[in-house]
Amino acid sequence: MRIYRGTIVHTKSFDEFESFENGFLAVAEDGKIIGVGNDYDSWLSSNKFSPAELTEVRLSENQFLMPGFVDCHIHAPQYAQYGLGLDMPLLDWLNTYTFPLEAKFSDQSYALKVYKSVVEATIRCGTTLASYFATNNLESTLILAREAVRQGQRALIGKVCSNCNSPDYYVETTEESAKATETFVSELQGLKSPLVLPTITPRFALSCSKELLKELGDIAKRLDVHVQSHISENLAEVEVVKGIFKTSYAGAYDEAGLLTKKTVMAHGVHLEDEEIALLKQRATSIAHCPASNTMLNSGLCDVQRLISAGVTVGLGTDVSGGNSVSIQDALLRALDVSKHLEFFKKQNIRGTGEAKNPDPKYVQLKYKQAFYLATLGGAKALSLDHLTGNFMLGKEFDALLVDVSVVEEPVRPLNVNELVEKFIYTGNDRNIVEVFVAGKRVKKPESN
Repeated sequence: MRIYRGTIVHTKSFDEFESFENGFLAVAEDGKIIGVGNDYDSWLSSNKFSPAELTEVRLSENQFLMPGFVDCHIHAPQYAQYGLGLDMPLLDWLNTYTFPLEAKFSDQSYALKVYKSVVEATIRCGTTLASYFATNNLESTLILAREAVRQGQRALIGKVCSNCNSPDYYVETTEESAKATETFVSELQGLKSPLVLPTITPRFALSCSKELLKELGDIAKRLDVHVQSHISENLAEVEVVKGIFKTSYAGAYDEAGLLTKKTVMAHGVHLEDEEIALLKQRATSIAHCPASNTMLNSGLCDVQRLISAGVTVGLGTDVSGGNSVSIQDALLRALDVSKHLEFFKKQNIRGTGEAKNPDPKYVQLKYKQAFYLATLGGAKALSLDHLTGNFMLGKEFDALLVDVSVVEEPVRPLNVNELVEKFIYTGNDRNIVEVFVAGKRVKKPESN
């Protein structure tokens, strides 16, 4: 059993940040949290452990433990092109860069090279749970699943489905897509890893016929598995979806049975009020992807609007529409977007006299709320908060050991809030020195 003693931080809700400045956290041999709080001596006396059973880890004054980051939306194959083509709008970018790249993943050796790298990179940045899109190719998607298992990362993984409005060289039939999806779910369950689960993955409504969406909804219901896709990312995309499906974007998915309590939809930038109400009713979540929303000129997502309406929200890097695999970066971007929205809603724009869509009651995100989105909020969005996301008793120890002195020694002692602020706002993942998933260390301290 390991006992960590020092500064421990986590969240219990969007507005409830909890810290133990001289605290402890106890992890059992099975990787579950069995003790947390301030009074270590009292806890120890009430649990009759012998000294031989305990391994104590003392944190320095510049270190703290926090829950692992959760990436609710990342395209694993696109790691091979992240940082490229980001001066294009969404649909042009897909056709010019993304579809040609993803078609290469029929080459299993190429797939292994990229997937090994992306899992390594996300773990290095502190991502203990990721919801990955793979490609249309079944065999290479299984390579991604096996790589996540090998490296010890918790993950949802989806074989991408698309049977229309895609290039001839990268498209499936309805039957092929549905059959491969069922095979993927079966094969992944055969890995018998509690860390890696399947998720049904229609690329987005535009790339799937009504028939395919319905078949995927039926599979999700029958097998009780997760669902992920995109919604209302780009205004042009939204209008095309409405034209094809003769309903709202959310309505297109709902008619197929794809809006469930295990569904996460990326973006949600341009959702209408009725769609937000529908998402809440179905307990469907949104992955806020601030980097890609900006990079691909999609818009500014009003996270406060979604949360106030009762929709669960987590964060996504959306590589490679986003230009970083780090959720720490996404956290900062989320704060930036919220500040920018406040400018638009409250302040004059370039001296024009009136704010656009004035909202004097708008309140920007605070860093502790963004911290929640990056941890427990993400776990809730992926319907895995019964296992991970914070340090409640009985949950699995998915955690980061952060040391804010790695890059630069603080010039004065920092209190618990300042430690977290410094980590968040300096935005350097080198300060993440160890990463744990289900109690096992998956990233070790780097040697000097």
